[in-house]
Amino acid sequence: MPVITISRQMCSLGDEIAEGLSSKLGWELITRKSLLSRFPGESATAYDLRMLSESAKYLKNPSREGGTFLEVITKNLLRYVEDHPAVLVGFGSQIIFSGREDALNIRIFAPAETRIARAVKQFRVTPEEAKTMLESAERRQRRFVSTVFGADISEPSLYHFMLNTGNLSADEAVAAVMALNSARESRRLLSREDAPGVTSRLSEAPVFKTKSEAEFARLLDMYRIEWDYEPKTFPIEWDSEGNVTLAFSPDFYLRKFDTYIELTTMNQKYAAQKNKKAKKLRELYPGVNIKVVFKNDFNALAERLHIGREDRDVSL
Repeated sequence: MPVITISRQMCSLGDEIAEGLSSKLGWELITRKSLLSRFPGESATAYDLRMLSESAKYLKNPSREGGTFLEVITKNLLRYVEDHPAVLVGFGSQIIFSGREDALNIRIFAPAETRIARAVKQFRVTPEEAKTMLESAERRQRRFVSTVFGADISEPSLYHFMLNTGNLSADEAVAAVMALNSARESRRLLSREDAPGVTSRLSEAPVFKTKSEAEFARLLDMYRIEWDYEPKTFPIEWDSEGNVTLAFSPDFYLRKFDTYIELTTMNQKYAAQKNKKAKKLRELYPGVNIKVVFKNDFNALAERLHIGREDRDVSL
């Protein structure tokens, strides 16, 4: 699933931008705190969790699950986002997801005077205290990324987009990132459409983003149902200037039934987000047929497709 990583200076609006993206896209927001509490593995003790939150070096200690804590956290995180689109804040996530086609790495920064003014207002401190606070936070961030990943957090090559919020609001920054994300997704889909053999999936399968998609494709192939993978992106929300702020790319298109299929998990929040997008798509594009299918409904759907295999009428 797609991922947006946010690396930010303190008081650069990075946290507000991450929260805005999570809300607008309907993606899960994963912070450093939630990452360290959820992904170190079941064998991690209360002491391990406390040390992981306090010491960057502890991430390099061996875990009882094999490998270092950093390796276990990275493995569990990558496995989790296979089925859950997410916005990740901090923890050097731009390095963890470096080079991935489905990841967009963003760096948020602002001039020192702007961040000092924001800190004065937010924390009710003097400009001198704010300056000291911001410099200390930046040193800690740099030290963490350097210690854990051996990288410089300010290195431009780590990011797809570096955004100066000195004269931007959080909402404007969110719109900019969403526009970039939408453009990259459209380019990715177009590159697939131009690839040889993309219109016939029965002989050559694409690289899927989740195991559920691969299983569903095998099911369709079994019943000789022709399909296309993510063939079209539908804009479903725009800003006041007409720029697309939210789009929907259904997972599959079944040619015979002229129907788009979007797969989802049993997670209620995630399923609700998918259904909301599907409802909006139907309202905006009345001639488009779309169904949201739960992974647990595969067997039931297989029976319905089996009827179609016997040349009877099938109604999806």
